[in-house]
Amino acid sequence: MTDYKNFNLIDHPLIKKNITILRDVNTDGEKFRSAVSRISVILAVDLIKNVKLKEIMVESPLEKTKGYKLANDIVVVPVLRAGLGMVNGFLQVLPDAKIGHIGLERDEETLIPKEYYFKTPGNLKEHSVIVVDPMLATGGSASAALSFLKNRGAIKPIFTCIVAAPEGIEKLKEEHPDVNIFAAALDRELNDKGYILPGLGDAGDRTFGTL
Repeated sequence: MTDYKNFNLIDHPLIKKNITILRDVNTDGEKFRSAVSRISVILAVDLIKNVKLKEIMVESPLEKTKGYKLANDIVVVPVLRAGLGMVNGFLQVLPDAKIGHIGLERDEETLIPKEYYFKTPGNLKEHSVIVVDPMLATGGSASAALSFLKNRGAIKPIFTCIVAAPEGIEKLKEEHPDVNIFAAALDRELNDKGYILPGLGDAGDRTFGTL
């Protein structure tokens, strides 16, 4: 396994069950989207343990008592388009989260990501930023997305994926050593076209039925 202190593999029976559904070539679009959403809920619950809280006072029906709220607002930033499939799961756990968007296209020959859309709240340094993308393959898109967000003020954003490859983890280790990665599965390697093995195919195409 890749030696990366900021890599967090979430071991959960329901994740293993739903990863199996995603890997199956016979899984249709509806079932694929549902499995992505269920995994995203579990990932969101686990990674939110790293978000800071602040104390507040609330009044119960009987008396005032101490309570808690998130210290900073959350911004969930899906990498378009596949990352959109994870947003609903995160919103189930973090219904008050704001949603930003980063659009990146991968050149199939050079594997270098190109930006075509970028929209987030302007004051990212006051938010906890979570980037979501089902696949961490070469790491090029993830690294580019994190760089864009840091340039807009994001401090120690979190990157969350469903399937990660060692090559992608190493890329983020080199270029963004401050970033925590949360993943539902760590796969073996990339093929010569930059796809994860065994993987689950093209997550965007399978989510949106554009195979």
